[in-house]
Amino acid sequence: MKYYSTNHQVQPVTLKEAVIKGLAADNGLFMPERVVKFDPGFFRWIDRLSFQEISFEVALKFFGDEIDPYTLKNIVYDTLSFDCPLVQVTGQIWSLELFHGPTMAFKDVGARFMARLLRYFLGKNDQTVNVLVATSGDTGSAVANGFLGVDGIRVFVLYPKGKVSEIQEKQFTTLYQNITAIEVDGTFDDCQALVKTAFLDEELNNRMLLTSANSINVARFLPQAFYYFNAYARIMNQLGKNELVVAVPSGNFGNLTAGLFAREMGLPVSKFIAANNENDVVFQYLQTGFYQPRPSVETLANAMDVGTPSNFVRILDLYDKSWEKIKTVISGKRFSDEEISNTIQRVYAETGYVCDPHGACGYEALHTSLKAGQSGIFLETAHPAKFMETMEAILGSGKINLPPALAAFMKGEKQVISLGNQYEDFRDYLFSESRK
Repeated sequence: MKYYSTNHQVQPVTLKEAVIKGLAADNGLFMPERVVKFDPGFFRWIDRLSFQEISFEVALKFFGDEIDPYTLKNIVYDTLSFDCPLVQVTGQIWSLELFHGPTMAFKDVGARFMARLLRYFLGKNDQTVNVLVATSGDTGSAVANGFLGVDGIRVFVLYPKGKVSEIQEKQFTTLYQNITAIEVDGTFDDCQALVKTAFLDEELNNRMLLTSANSINVARFLPQAFYYFNAYARIMNQLGKNELVVAVPSGNFGNLTAGLFAREMGLPVSKFIAANNENDVVFQYLQTGFYQPRPSVETLANAMDVGTPSNFVRILDLYDKSWEKIKTVISGKRFSDEEISNTIQRVYAETGYVCDPHGACGYEALHTSLKAGQSGIFLETAHPAKFMETMEAILGSGKINLPPALAAFMKGEKQVISLGNQYEDFRDYLFSESRK
């Protein structure tokens, strides 16, 4: 399987090259050259398989051409040492809880898989790989913890100053070792632009081996397809004749893109709903056919505060840039901070279930969209305690318990490098690090 660039200006590369490079030389994102479909019979007995067994079958379709099955199985099983359970919230709505990994966020799956795959591809290479990652919250903690202590890899996490929760920040600013946190005076889009510009800097790349662990890296976003297959397996016998609709809280759109790949591989999902906060450029595209990125604004659902979602180009490429095709598969919903708060309060009062601000967008997207003959799953992407201050302001104190794993992070001392949002400053810093 080769991987081509969404900009189509360079030759396709191997999986190893795509994972190590992260971003194509023409500034495009790598895509697998084909989508390998499952035989329909697979879905008749998928409920008999475990999460790990299902994920291994999916991984074989993506990566089996370049990694021997024994090694790939070990990587998958080591990655998925935790479950992602389904919880029934109302009669036809389930929550897919993706926050049972080490950092209690959905990105643990992709980050852990990529760390292990990158280590495998590096082998005994003595050259240090420098992972650059921009985060609006959970990506930084998942990547930092996934790569913590891995030989031959340094991680630089860029995040917008004052725009992530305290717990999220503590999860990647208190680790030290091979993890460096860079606090950028700007937005997530500024952080993402710094990372992308660094990848295109020829002089810098001649000095340092750079790769990315954002969802722009195929090894980060593709494994997120695993839990869509697992969710279907756990719910299929309760669906009856109902169609399955999946609502995905969407910021950089890597998670939704992985779900679309799962659907193209044959997973029986009728439709996806892209649930946006007020950063709604994709919602506007779905309404009008025009895509117009703009600066992000700060909201309660901070991990979705993205004004230029990188993975949208993958969605366009997957469906031949056809607005008509995309609209048949994806619908959109947009929610204000007030609507997010009201949803959290209402769901808790009516069901006792606690949605975090991102999951609340997914729940409300289903609640306002499901029709007769449909059942829905929304992705609950992070533990509500990661947004303790916001949650207590909405529900009142005492409703959210801080899990021991998160409490342990809060005891650490923050250590960061502070930079502005100008590329020259970031470049100078990386050059100084290359001399060490």
